[in-house]
Amino acid sequence: MKSKILIIEDDKGITKMLRASLVANSYDVLTVDSCKSGIDMIASHCPDVILLDLGMPDMDGVEVIKQVRTWSATPIIVISARSDEQDKAEALDLGADDYITKPFGTVELLARIRAAIRHTRTGSENDDLARRGIYEVGGLVIDYNKHKVYRDGQDARLTPNEFRIVALLGRHAGKVLTYNTIMKELWGPNFRPDNKILRVHMANIRRKIEPNPTSPIYIFTEIGVGYRIAENEE
Repeated sequence: MKSKILIIEDDKGITKMLRASLVANSYDVLTVDSCKSGIDMIASHCPDVILLDLGMPDMDGVEVIKQVRTWSATPIIVISARSDEQDKAEALDLGADDYITKPFGTVELLARIRAAIRHTRTGSENDDLARRGIYEVGGLVIDYNKHKVYRDGQDARLTPNEFRIVALLGRHAGKVLTYNTIMKELWGPNFRPDNKILRVHMANIRRKIEPNPTSPIYIFTEIGVGYRIAENEE
């Protein structure tokens, strides 16, 4: 499964250059030329990394950071001609993960993107998970680098949304994630506050990963609250 990069940039020349470089390095690429379209695209397509220019025609890029950070932790790498330290500090304080000043080298940008993807797929709460990119407990393995979940050595064949749910729980192993937290992370700020779809996904996940879906040993339901995955083995 290729990582998905969203470019929010109004300069067609830069967009073309970025797209060519990213596609050549096996990324899926989405592009928009306005902040409003960018916010809509983030909510609907759940990119792995956002490349954001601050000097956009319809609104300042910092507004995108403010809005997105109210509902998503997707890594945002700012790519901007603004080199003033105050501009960088403001963007980073608002929740941007990185800041690259134009002009920039593609080698450096690709390295920053790889680092952002590693961080978001493993998280920083668990050192072992961050180090190996693997969550493991009993016969259950989440391989964040391969986007795969294995049960007793066999591919569980999860759908993309099922993988996102399990991967999110794995990054917060041992902690309860509320229904709204999970739905907001998966489907953006316009998610419907109705967990029926989430329960259907979870029923399908349990059929694929639990030895006995009616008596789960990996993912537990906190009734009326959300779900929790067992703490991984380090």
